[in-house]
Amino acid sequence: MTKTGSTLSVSGLVSRRDHAVVLDGIDLAFDAGQVTAIVGPNGAGKTTLLRHLAGLDTPSAGQVQLRGQPLASLGSAIRAWSIAYLPQAASAYWPLRARDLVALGRLPHGADLSRPLRTQDVAAIQRALERVDGVGLADRPIDTMSQGERARMMMARALATEAGVFLADEPVASLDPAYALETMGILRAEAARGACVIVVLHDLGLAARFADRIVVLANHKVAADGPPSVALAAGVIDVAYGVTFRHVTIDGISQPVAWERQE
Repeated sequence: MTKTGSTLSVSGLVSRRDHAVVLDGIDLAFDAGQVTAIVGPNGAGKTTLLRHLAGLDTPSAGQVQLRGQPLASLGSAIRAWSIAYLPQAASAYWPLRARDLVALGRLPHGADLSRPLRTQDVAAIQRALERVDGVGLADRPIDTMSQGERARMMMARALATEAGVFLADEPVASLDPAYALETMGILRAEAARGACVIVVLHDLGLAARFADRIVVLANHKVAADGPPSVALAAGVIDVAYGVTFRHVTIDGISQPVAWERQE
C-alpha cells in the first residue's frame, strides 16, 4: 500500500515483458531510515521491481513516485543524485584505477573527472573507500582484482553518490561471508544516516538479520510484507518458494532454513 510522505512508492504497478506479466498490481511504499529486503523465488520479479524503482524501466501501468512526485517527470540529473543503483553482478573489467571508478559516483553532483576534483568530491570518494575496506585497493587497476574486490569497488562507487535512496540488487552474491556481513552492515549504516535502502536478496538469513522490513514476491504479486518475523513466518514463505522451511532462533532472530522441496 502506498502512503503519503514516503520517500519512494509504487502504485498499481504492472510490468510486462514480451507480453508476459512480470509484476501485477504492486502497491508499496518505502521510507527513509529503513532497510527493506525484497525476496522471492527466481522469476518473481525482484530485479524488475528494483529497475522500476530506479526509473530504468517504464511500467506497463501504474506509477513510481519519489517524494510525492512522479519519477518519470523528474529530469535525469535529479534522479541520478537522488537514487544510487547497484545492479546485479555489477562489475568492471577495464584497466581503470579503483579510485577513478569510485569517482564516477560523484558525476551526478557535477564532478568533472577531466580536472582536479573538488574537496567535497575527494572526501566523498575517500569515505566510500573506507566504508568498503577498500583504501588499500584504491590505486590498483580494476581488471587486476578478484570478482569480490571488484564488487566492493562497485559498492563504493554507489556509496560515493551519497543519495537519499540506495537500491542494491544482490550485492552479496559474489562475496565471502565476512564481506557479505560487512556489506549488510554498510546498508544498515546507510539507513541509519537517513537513506531509504532497498536490497534484493536470496539469502533469507541475512534478510532476517539485517532488514527492518521484508517484501516477499511470488506469482507476480506481493505475497507478504512486514517485519522479518511476519514476512518469513512458517507457512508464508513455504507457499512462496514451494519449499518446507524449518526455523531456528539465534540471538532472538528467527532464521528460516530450507529443508525439503514440496511435491
